[in-house]
Amino acid sequence: MLPHSNMPREDNQLPLLSDQDVAYESGEKVHILGINEPDEEGSSVVPPFSWKKLWLFTGPGFLMSIAFLDPGNLEGDLQAGAIAGYSLLWLLMWATAMGLLVQLLSARLGVATGRHLAELCREEYPTWVSMVLWVMAELALIGADIQEVIGSAIAIKILSNGILPLWAGVVVTASDCFILLFLENYGVRKLEAFFAVLIATMAVSFAWMFGETKPTGTELLLGVLIPKLSSKTIKQAVGVVGCIIMPHNVFLHSALVQSREIDYSKKGRVQEALNYYSIESTVALIISFTINLFVMTVFAKAFYGTEIASSIGLVNAGQYLQEKYGGGLFPILYIWSIGLLAAGQSSTITGTYAGQFIMGGFLNLRMKKWLRALITRSCAIIPTIVVALVFDTSEAALDVLNEWLNVLQSIQIPFALLPLLCLVSKEQIMGTFKIGPALKIVAWLVAALVIVINGYLLLDFFSSEVTGVIFTTVVCAFTGAYLAFIVYLVYLGFTLSVRRHKLPAKLAQGME
Repeated sequence: MLPHSNMPREDNQLPLLSDQDVAYESGEKVHILGINEPDEEGSSVVPPFSWKKLWLFTGPGFLMSIAFLDPGNLEGDLQAGAIAGYSLLWLLMWATAMGLLVQLLSARLGVATGRHLAELCREEYPTWVSMVLWVMAELALIGADIQEVIGSAIAIKILSNGILPLWAGVVVTASDCFILLFLENYGVRKLEAFFAVLIATMAVSFAWMFGETKPTGTELLLGVLIPKLSSKTIKQAVGVVGCIIMPHNVFLHSALVQSREIDYSKKGRVQEALNYYSIESTVALIISFTINLFVMTVFAKAFYGTEIASSIGLVNAGQYLQEKYGGGLFPILYIWSIGLLAAGQSSTITGTYAGQFIMGGFLNLRMKKWLRALITRSCAIIPTIVVALVFDTSEAALDVLNEWLNVLQSIQIPFALLPLLCLVSKEQIMGTFKIGPALKIVAWLVAALVIVINGYLLLDFFSSEVTGVIFTTVVCAFTGAYLAFIVYLVYLGFTLSVRRHKLPAKLAQGME
């Protein structure tokens, strides 16, 4: 019953996964205790909770959580804190909760089907639709990667006291794909341990800053518990919500969960995996929320209500902190830079990882991992080096570029969310693990909210940036095609039927 098995297949089924590109080969997967062992009480019974099993399942959720801590998110945090003070902490919490829901659905899709989102898009959508979705996913990944690499390069420039210019930091950061390949050779758990160290580095750095600046506890608590929004902070509020959903991360998580060996012949074992992944993903995003809260409150305490609040960005944030809080035992400028470097390095490596899954899934490419990583890395690094050379001397230009990159990623969000919600709702794909009516309504409401919020961001941005008849005409034409494609994806969500194969969860349903 496993997708890798040698069972005969029907004529209308796709080739077995062994004939296709897969997220993880069977020898790369983490072995879970009890796999393939007889189930005396029945295949539908979920085994009792085990801390040892939770530990074995822990890893994918923390890799996923890094996208919530990338330099783009940190910049959104510091700007929200500096301009809005503590008033948007509640929104950060609820935006993280919405992000958690989306990521849990992504994990559910990967666990229940044995395939990840990019593979399922290729198999279930018309070819031209899957190709458009692939291009959009690649563009989103490139935009995110440029921000992450630039963030890392800024940290390297600060830590080297300006000796290494921005472009040199980009080159250093580009080498992270070789770190990824080196660690992959030693197994999934070693790779996950490396990311755990980077997350811990961020946590320590930003907690240290939190301690240095001594934010007001009462205001912090009120900011988390009491919703508050004013017309002056609407743009920062939109930014907080808009940067939580990262398109490439939705694809990534559905692939990461396949790094564990799951017995698809037993419904109880599949449900067990879903339970453990839900726990570890929730813990991971609680940690990421705490780190984001540290950053937002530090800048709220330091710069809210000051004249420079609206001019703070990644490039000058460390220097402003240094001027306000001085050296101390360890200069706060370097504490900030270490945290930023950990955020940039971890997110660029997971971006490379996501790129491999996206390319392999949509195109069904079977190639050596080092070659795929090199191709994926080159797509982002080459334009990033150009950006670094052009914008190295201009902070204002970097801020403008960052706004355009945020817009690029906002545009791509529907092309990850809508296919996910469509596929995870289909019984033919998910079997008994399809989402129920209540969760489906909540998920579609969250998706609609995120899309509308990002639509507001796009409208606000283009209304101020688009000038001239020709440029306006081009933007309007692309906007029309964009909206038409979104409507078509929603239409497919209600009409699409599984065309080619039955998946493991469906087989598990038949065994009840």
